[in-house]
Amino acid sequence: MSRTVLVGTTKGAFMLHQQLDGAFTVSGPHCDGWPINHVIGDSASGHIWAAGGGEWFGAGIWHSVDGGATWTLKRLTRGQMDEWAENDADFAAMIGWQKQDFPFEAEFSQIWSLHHSNHRLYAGTKPADLLVSHDNGTTFARVAGLGAHPSRGAWQPGAAGLILHSIASDQNNPEKLWVGISAAGIFATEDGGATWDRRNRLSNTESCVHYHHPAAPSGGETGHCVHNLVRAPQGDGDLLYQQNHHGVWRSPDGGRSWDDQTEGLPSSFGFPIAVHPQDPQKIWVIPLNGDMEGRFPPDAKAVVWHSTDGGESWQDQREGLPQSACFFTVLRQAMATDKANQAGIYFGTNSGSVFASFEEGAQWHEIARHLPTIQSVEIL
Repeated sequence: MSRTVLVGTTKGAFMLHQQLDGAFTVSGPHCDGWPINHVIGDSASGHIWAAGGGEWFGAGIWHSVDGGATWTLKRLTRGQMDEWAENDADFAAMIGWQKQDFPFEAEFSQIWSLHHSNHRLYAGTKPADLLVSHDNGTTFARVAGLGAHPSRGAWQPGAAGLILHSIASDQNNPEKLWVGISAAGIFATEDGGATWDRRNRLSNTESCVHYHHPAAPSGGETGHCVHNLVRAPQGDGDLLYQQNHHGVWRSPDGGRSWDDQTEGLPSSFGFPIAVHPQDPQKIWVIPLNGDMEGRFPPDAKAVVWHSTDGGESWQDQREGLPQSACFFTVLRQAMATDKANQAGIYFGTNSGSVFASFEEGAQWHEIARHLPTIQSVEIL
């Protein structure tokens, strides 16, 4: 199986291409060095999208139709550079700036997440909102129902701001969609985005009464600071997993109830979670030592934790990973699986390394190093 790893970083998008001998070569930075929060691809069409931006650039999505050889940019909001250029002709000439209209003016500063499903391209923004495109990113419209949710006024930002960072879908039903917002929780729609349910209810409130952290479960609900949300492969029911600010959780019913699966892990704090492409019971997480303790691996030893029974039990997988003086962080979108029967697992670090296992975590290999801070990892 030939693999291409798509990597979003604070200094552009990168692509890691596996060669015949198994080694990976690095191409990039793509996207003119923009801060890129998320890169995804559609293997059927070969299209690749890279999302990001910030206060300087505004929000935008880069698009390639030739495997990353060339890119076009769709700017969605204005940034500080536009204000400078409007008032300084020399600066405008220096950067080749031309005045343009923006479909969302200054309503958000970044695109934080992307998801392609059922011929639709979704984009999550900062501050949290959801956009959809029916033409591969040429035009976007707001999914109005989410922003109009009655709880909107009570949404609180996490450390990275109020961001819509996770989007999951039902490949067989384009009307069903789930999103994760930090720090507002999980929301779901079953009518294409017209209406949304807030889905954070605990399955067993009593099991969580000992938590006292502000982001911990309370009031009969999981903590609303969800870090990452994934949907298990298609099958009976809507099996979801989330890595929360305070634990790992599983929902067998599309988010209508959540079970705490944290027992057996060395920490309740972490960012990414990944699920096997064929086996809905196989999941991987990377715990960190805590939100106030430095956010690095416990005991400064890099370990991926794996469950084969949906989080009922956990096994450590550390072969090939640094086991001393390891202080990196793995961010919420920086872990992914490929589609192989024996799934490859990949994660990127804020210190610029990408690790991969082609044995479902039994052995790890560093396939790239010295990249900028890695925000996301996906497989094309």
